[in-house]
Amino acid sequence: MPEASTPKGGGGATPFDGIIVVAKEPGPTSHDIVALVRRLTGVKRVGHGGTLDPFAAGVLPVFVGQATRLVEYHMADDKAYRALVAFGARSTTDDLAGELTPTGVAPTRAGVESALAAFRGEIEQVPPDYSAVRVGGRKAYELARHGEKPGLRPRRVTIQRIELVAWDDTDPARPVATIEVACSAGTYIRAIARDLGDRLGSGAYLAALTRTASGPFGLDAAHGLDEVRAALANGRADGLLLPMDTGLTLPEVTLSPDELVPFARGQQLRRAGALPGEGLVRVRDTSGRLVAIARVADGVIAPEKVFAA
Repeated sequence: MPEASTPKGGGGATPFDGIIVVAKEPGPTSHDIVALVRRLTGVKRVGHGGTLDPFAAGVLPVFVGQATRLVEYHMADDKAYRALVAFGARSTTDDLAGELTPTGVAPTRAGVESALAAFRGEIEQVPPDYSAVRVGGRKAYELARHGEKPGLRPRRVTIQRIELVAWDDTDPARPVATIEVACSAGTYIRAIARDLGDRLGSGAYLAALTRTASGPFGLDAAHGLDEVRAALANGRADGLLLPMDTGLTLPEVTLSPDELVPFARGQQLRRAGALPGEGLVRVRDTSGRLVAIARVADGVIAPEKVFAA
């Protein structure tokens, strides 16, 4: 979930430079979605803005062509999820894919609502043993699959909102809670389910997960795979492709044609006039086209990523 795929290397402009927000279904991996878009567009440089586990669904921003160079600016985007948490058992993977061990204890709805208070704000969270966090150069899940305890350290994450929105106790021994979470990047929802069960003494695991938002990209504006296939198979991205700087809140600077020529070659520009505060900016030409990401410091604009030749 907290990972991202960022292809390396250069590449010129393509007709598909931009972002496609996919509504991923349970089943395919995030890499499968990237491979599909790569195949249908013919563009080699395709990446995604944060891994979703195969069983998970929801928002998967896919960056195509030159837009892949902007993935790094979305790595810290907040996320939002709708999760089904099943109580009364523990899972070796903290989700439905693992081996389940019943606990014989079930919490009440009131108990769950009360316990959620401890998860609001800035908290420390130990990632799941079956995660891609690296331990001594190896991924934790590789160690766990060989029966080794990865010994992961707690990480600090922020939970802006966590609420119980539905409760199903049709099976009193295995009640299921629907929980909505808004959180910082790097938060493991599986770990929230695990820790919530431990706090209640009942055990719990993540039974289903939908990412409802990834930064500025929401599920209501995401496109299903059938829609993506149909559009891209015809060599078109009408209604799918967002401008590649969508969601970036960086200030903007407009360069004249005379300024743009040396700037596109990597030269810094000094301006006597007003500039945004120091830091990263989006650079546009006089037609409004995004031509670069640059850094402003001491009245100098230095190119960091140039998109226009």
